[in-house]
Amino acid sequence: MTYSLIGRCARTGQFGCAVTTSSLAVGSRVPHARAGLGAILTQHRTDPRLGPRGLDLLASGCSAEETLAALVASTPDHGWRQLAVMDRHGRTAHFHGAKVKPALGAAHGRDCVALGNILANERVPAAMAEAFLAAEAEPLAERLMRALEAGEAAGGEGRPVISAALLVVEREVFPLVDLRVDEAPEAISALRALWNAYAPQVELYLTRAVNPDAAPGVT
Repeated sequence: MTYSLIGRCARTGQFGCAVTTSSLAVGSRVPHARAGLGAILTQHRTDPRLGPRGLDLLASGCSAEETLAALVASTPDHGWRQLAVMDRHGRTAHFHGAKVKPALGAAHGRDCVALGNILANERVPAAMAEAFLAAEAEPLAERLMRALEAGEAAGGEGRPVISAALLVVEREVFPLVDLRVDEAPEAISALRALWNAYAPQVELYLTRAVNPDAAPGVT
């Protein structure tokens, strides 16, 4: 009952994730990303411990495939897990445990991987990847939002989604974008409105953090 996508911008070096589901707090459990390294998705019967563990493996020099294999081997409950990994080079890998419920699927494209379970149909991940690739000229966060919207348009999951999240990292230890919606009847639309409001302010908040003397605003 979750669909998600990891994406990379080769031009800026940004990594990001977009995810939505019919349960609460998806942004605190599923997407994990670290600047300069890559990103992890851990979903279905989610184990959030696998996100930081996977990022540490990427930091040690493991590829996406090696990281995925190590994550699966590290948990005796891998049958319940659905995972996706992207490494610093944009290489991707995914895993469906034997107990992950259908409809499920994954789709890989240049600098992206989409993943889903308990979907309305198996077409959803491919639609997400296609939308991400089609928006190549846009900022990464916008491409991720369009992927999420395409997943919804392709059928989404069987129940209404109420939780959605958008995460982008670039150079700093903190996210460039970290937006979350919970308990919303139209979660993806709510996340879209939040992103539209935040997009013009992204650079402002970054400047306030790294060069406050140069940041405009009330003194």
